[in-house]
Amino acid sequence: MKYARLTKEQLEEMHQEFINFLASQSITAEEWEDIKINKPDVAEQELDVFSDLIWEGVLNKVEHLEHFSAHQIYLFHITTATINLIAIKIENEAIDVTTRDGYNWLRSNLMDDTVNIYTSTKAISDDRNKDIFALIKQGAIITKGELYQYFNNIVKN
Repeated sequence: MKYARLTKEQLEEMHQEFINFLASQSITAEEWEDIKINKPDVAEQELDVFSDLIWEGVLNKVEHLEHFSAHQIYLFHITTATINLIAIKIENEAIDVTTRDGYNWLRSNLMDDTVNIYTSTKAISDDRNKDIFALIKQGAIITKGELYQYFNNIVKN
């Protein structure tokens, strides 16, 4: 397995896609029930293959990720060749940007001496999707990139 198995909830949401996946392998509903009962290892393998296919489809489309912690925000823009990072670090321990008040404080105090903004660019490895998945496993979430664009405009000016 290249990525991670989808959760039970995710698999339930993708019930129809999974049926189509099994059908593409000429596995009927009855055969699937038999496989689950009599060949659980084969059923596990099918779930893993399906999960990897879904992850590949999702990761192929990812352009932006965000990761928030109490005193840091990491904003990623992923291209075909690079991962561009804008990192915002708050040196004030009293501010927690994962809270509404902390985030509002940051918005109002971007030029405060306790707010540091860094940028970095890293080349994508041979496996772009694996690089993206590693960031997701560390807690990053897929976004549309509005926050990245906002801070990118600030950094450019």
